[in-house]
Amino acid sequence: MESTGYTTLTRQVGLTREMQVIANNIANASTTGFRQEGLVFGEYVKRIEDGPSISMAQANVRNTSMIQGGLTQTGGQLDFAIEGGGFFLIETPAGERLTRAGSFSLSAFGDMVTQDGFRVLDAGGAPIFVPPDANDLAVSLDGTVSANGRPLSQLGLVQPTDPIDLVREDGVMFRTNGETEPVLDGRILQGFLEQANVDPINQIARMIEVQRAYEMGQSFLDAENERIREAVKAFIR
Repeated sequence: MESTGYTTLTRQVGLTREMQVIANNIANASTTGFRQEGLVFGEYVKRIEDGPSISMAQANVRNTSMIQGGLTQTGGQLDFAIEGGGFFLIETPAGERLTRAGSFSLSAFGDMVTQDGFRVLDAGGAPIFVPPDANDLAVSLDGTVSANGRPLSQLGLVQPTDPIDLVREDGVMFRTNGETEPVLDGRILQGFLEQANVDPINQIARMIEVQRAYEMGQSFLDAENERIREAVKAFIR
């Protein structure tokens, strides 16, 4: 295969990856706290000795959208939505993680936990404990958790110091390879959940564009393959 074929093949691989990302976005359009993803295409150019340079397409960088998702009022005492920037801080067996999915509950031990059973952490990185006799649980806009008019803890609201360090681990959970810092402009709303920030119509339109681009690349590869076959046939005659 000549350099033009390899160049087109790398483009096809990138388009396949983008199609997978788009499909995942659409599948999670109804997932609470989901962040839409995109793929960043780049170009890698290498000079070939005694020949022209060769260009390869790369699509390895995923870009997470931080656009605010719609807020739905649930009235749930342990349902929380973030208005503005930031993530809730949670504890997992693999370490601290970040999420925008604020549908929490209380464990049998009184810890505030996620739907997966991971403990929710306060601003200092300690688990949030709610005593069994606590009534009228309330959370203020700054995340202060109180019961019976007495402050208990404060929900941790953080963000990566460098947004590029944010890495998705599953649909609604992220880790960061760098440091985190407190969020000052975010507000926590009790009795609300943030919906996915996916734009389904835009994603379907992009899916059609990617499919057409892939088909065009495949047609080129087929034509290039036929050209090479004819050239080989002519050479061996």
